[in-house]
Amino acid sequence: MRAGAGGARLLPWAGEDGKPCYLLTDGDGPLARAADAAEAVQLSMAVGLLRHADGLLADERASSVQLRYLLARMCESLRDVHRVAESRGARLDGTGWD
Repeated sequence: MRAGAGGARLLPWAGEDGKPCYLLTDGDGPLARAADAAEAVQLSMAVGLLRHADGLLADERASSVQLRYLLARMCESLRDVHRVAESRGARLDGTGWD
């Protein structure tokens, strides 16, 4: 799939079985705006997790359960942020996904 003006946009959520979802769009419309909003939430959540990680890692009393839970949430967030970066990068330079 190729990205760019009027091309396919990688959406910030996955479809069935974790497969990528694409939107054929000119960049405007209700689904594109919903994707923009979802990306903003995902990026904001990543910042919140980083702040939480800073505090938890500084606490010598943090338990392994707390740290494992944080790591699981951070992995989820990193996947989301990677998808946002891939989508935005493809829209900037017009390259496709492999």
